[in-house]
Amino acid sequence: MKKKFNDIKRLTEFDKDFKKLLKKYRSLEEDLDAFIDNQLVLYHKLNVDNNGIFQIPNLGFEEPKIYKAKKFACKALKGKGVQSGIRIVYAHYPDEDMLEFIEIYHKSDKENEDRERIRRYYAKN
Repeated sequence: MKKKFNDIKRLTEFDKDFKKLLKKYRSLEEDLDAFIDNQLVLYHKLNVDNNGIFQIPNLGFEEPKIYKAKKFACKALKGKGVQSGIRIVYAHYPDEDMLEFIEIYHKSDKENEDRERIRRYYAKN
């Protein structure tokens, strides 16, 4: 089976967020794999937009482009489908064919992405 992307990385802080949510939503690991295979491949490789992924504007840098996914199906949240409320923030490097996961959270826990975290990792001083 062909790899979906050359590389997929996770920031340490993403892993911490993920572990916290995993206690609540047991299917998260499987859900993340399905999200990569379906939504991210469709959006970044096949240019299919399901209106679930948005580029985050006004971060103060151009590259890499940072995206927030608002449609994330979580099996542990039965009956919600892609309206689970889970948000994923990630960087996409098209030239390297790489993804880097930055943050995962549930919208009931916080309203928006951690823009400071994003700038700390990606803004060139």
